[in-house]
Amino acid sequence: MEKKKRWLPILRRRAFLFVMDAAIVAFCFYLGLLLRADGAPEAGWWPHNLGLLYKHLPWIVAIYMGVFLAGGLYSILWKYAGERDLIRLGGMIAVSTGLVYLVNRYLIHGVLFNSANCIASILILLMVGGTRLAWRLFLNHPLGEGLRGRSSNDPNRPMMIVGAGEAGAWAINVCKTNSVYGRPVVAVDDNPAKWNQTLHGVPVRGPLEDIPELCQKYNIYGIIIAIPTLRGSRLNHIIDLCVSTHRKVQILSDPQSIGGGAAPQRAFRELNTADFLSRDEVTLDTAKIEGYIKGKTVLVTGGGGSIGSELCRQLMRFSPGHLLIFDVYENCAYELQMELQRKYGREAPITVLIGSIRDKNRLDEVFETYHPSVVFHAAAHKHVPLMEVSPAEAVKNNVVGTKNLLTSASEHGVERLVQLSTDKAVNPTSVMGCTKRICEMLIQTFARNTTMKCVAVRFGNVLGSHGSVIPLFESQIKQGGPVTLTDPNIERYFMTIPEAAQLVLQAGALAESGSIYVLDMGEPVKIMDLARQLIRFYGYEPEKDIEIKIVGLRPGEKLYEELMMDEEQDKMRRTEHNKIFVAPPRNIDLEVFYQQLQDLIAAAAHNDEAVVQQLQKIVPTFTPVRDSLKK
Repeated sequence: MEKKKRWLPILRRRAFLFVMDAAIVAFCFYLGLLLRADGAPEAGWWPHNLGLLYKHLPWIVAIYMGVFLAGGLYSILWKYAGERDLIRLGGMIAVSTGLVYLVNRYLIHGVLFNSANCIASILILLMVGGTRLAWRLFLNHPLGEGLRGRSSNDPNRPMMIVGAGEAGAWAINVCKTNSVYGRPVVAVDDNPAKWNQTLHGVPVRGPLEDIPELCQKYNIYGIIIAIPTLRGSRLNHIIDLCVSTHRKVQILSDPQSIGGGAAPQRAFRELNTADFLSRDEVTLDTAKIEGYIKGKTVLVTGGGGSIGSELCRQLMRFSPGHLLIFDVYENCAYELQMELQRKYGREAPITVLIGSIRDKNRLDEVFETYHPSVVFHAAAHKHVPLMEVSPAEAVKNNVVGTKNLLTSASEHGVERLVQLSTDKAVNPTSVMGCTKRICEMLIQTFARNTTMKCVAVRFGNVLGSHGSVIPLFESQIKQGGPVTLTDPNIERYFMTIPEAAQLVLQAGALAESGSIYVLDMGEPVKIMDLARQLIRFYGYEPEKDIEIKIVGLRPGEKLYEELMMDEEQDKMRRTEHNKIFVAPPRNIDLEVFYQQLQDLIAAAAHNDEAVVQQLQKIVPTFTPVRDSLKK
């Protein structure tokens, strides 16, 4: 019964639009014929052709309405419509116009004017699309929101609070003391003891599963999620429920503010994709990080990249004496320099250095001029499929570049070097993963043979980094799909860019030379589930509005990533930081290893399978997946 009540307004709205569109189609064909007559209905042929139009108008309207129904025109939420939906409407009208043309030509032998048909199709696009866009503008305009009691500046617009605990009470008080957030009218909580109670005058009406139903009942404008303890799959489910209502959804911007005095300037923030993969907040030992950063000259290679730039942002919190941003691409590095100078002042000790880690002479110049004490090595080629096609370039940049950096750093008195590695280095199936495994081996050889503290930090995928899956999915969704997935069962570990950068800094503070630190990535995420969540986040329904297309595993890609090698499992131990594990140094036959390196560098003079074969000799666990490249 309740479901029937919820569907009635939707059905009434769709029925109204259906009748309105039918009237628009009929009127546009009349207007098209009128324009065909140059606006002169007194012409001798006008009554005859108008009569023909009236006779055939029922099937013409039926074709248009049938295509509109089949094309899902009445399932589009026009308040959120964009270019994709307008193109979709244009496609429906084009199909309808073509069908009318075929019927006119082959079944009734061209008794209708084709020119009038074409004119009518343009008019239908303008009028049907125009009414939708006008409605969207009205709904999103303050005037329209005000008439519906939902003005974005109206303190009386109804809000729902998710959570009736301490955070929920705090959120209600924030809304009541600052009308810009709206007026809380209902709260939900999974604790039955709180149901039918009030929280600061706001009734608690049921569990979180009732969010969609209560949004309809209370005509809710926006939802505030106020449960800081929500994490992982549970938070994902609640986000799905909230997003499905098509209301504005916000979450606490700073859970630490709860219970404090004045609320922060922005107590709530919009949802972002990182919320889908929420994890416990990282707790840093800031004293230890500051101990090896403050006042020191710090070099970040690949400093303009996704993780490198976040490392630079985090490093500036610990007052380095001089931050050196080293990158081969000047644009991103320059933008980062401007960002940091805006935040810390134009006199902030930040220098951008353009150069490549492939160039040993350039590295020597940098070390001789600036004498960095700490180096974070984030420069690398990391795109798996691209490196399968260009294995020699992966070797030159990742392996030779890292060797150049380690050599130059050790020759110029660097105290500590932290290499950023990847879970793809474990039992690699890709060229990129294999080169990163060799980089880990280089770290361990330099740790044994120099006074420099050398460590590697291994982690999985980073949300929002260049080339990662989420920006790709978002781009595909905004273009109307399809969302491409390599395999329905593929899984990956994820963490946010700030979390990765913070844990890298923490691992640098631990710095047991020669060790490989492994970050706790939590549970792996099924990429299929992630794709569906993102589609719903943007207001669409998976497979109905946006297709999910399986395209097959790419060269070098595997279904499941691993964070530890078999021989590391038993020796892996947790460090004093609960999110960082450490694998002790492994014994590497230096003479054999360096001879293999020389052979690899020689093979990299040519971009062919000899490079891959030499990689296999150095890393026996490397099992290349390159069949598709040989076809």
